[in-house]
Amino acid sequence: MRLVQLSRHSIAFPSPEGALREPNGLLALGGDLSPARLLMAYQRGIFPWFSPGDPILWWSPDPRAVLFPEAFHLSRSMKRFHRQSPYSVTLNYAFDRVIEGCAEDRSDGTWITPEVVVAWQRLHELGHAHSIEVWREKELVGGMYGVAQGALFCGESMFSRQENSSKTALLVFCDYFAQQGGKLIDCQVLNAHTASLGAIEISRRSYLAYLDEMRQIPLSGACWVPKTLFNSLR
Repeated sequence: MRLVQLSRHSIAFPSPEGALREPNGLLALGGDLSPARLLMAYQRGIFPWFSPGDPILWWSPDPRAVLFPEAFHLSRSMKRFHRQSPYSVTLNYAFDRVIEGCAEDRSDGTWITPEVVVAWQRLHELGHAHSIEVWREKELVGGMYGVAQGALFCGESMFSRQENSSKTALLVFCDYFAQQGGKLIDCQVLNAHTASLGAIEISRRSYLAYLDEMRQIPLSGACWVPKTLFNSLR
């Protein structure tokens, strides 16, 4: 197994099965963040992740972290909080502001560079990338964004500025996505936060099988139309 250098003149990717074991799932480097290449990557179970100043790195980890929407873990404390939630949640109202929120500097840095922001804004404009926004009155306090692949949603990043705001985004989205026929949310690599919310690890082979099946399942044409998903005042 070796790291593959991508060409700027072709959007083809090597097989995800050829990804390096260590670091977990590193498959290729180079290329660009054009919409065509990004969509090809997601269709093959591959995603970009790299540090500012480094070449673009492409990954397909094994195991893969996923969340079945109906398996979202709603803790007692979160259930109480949501019952009296101060938040409202919308879909595709403020994609630019959500990705900028996810890109804000954190103690561990961020991979969402201006180049990445522009690339995902283009995907959003083309109808492939979507955002979930959490508001407290008129203030954006949390959210998440990702790429749709039929009945599978590839989650990219989330942010939280107030208590439980990112959890609220995922909770409300899981319920809405399942109602629309959504089957699976890709969380990429498991961490303590996503594990506490119900995410599990499956093999790369299983993930790719789910992806091949689910990206062929169309959701309602109105699924991604901007709308209010949850209103704390109602």
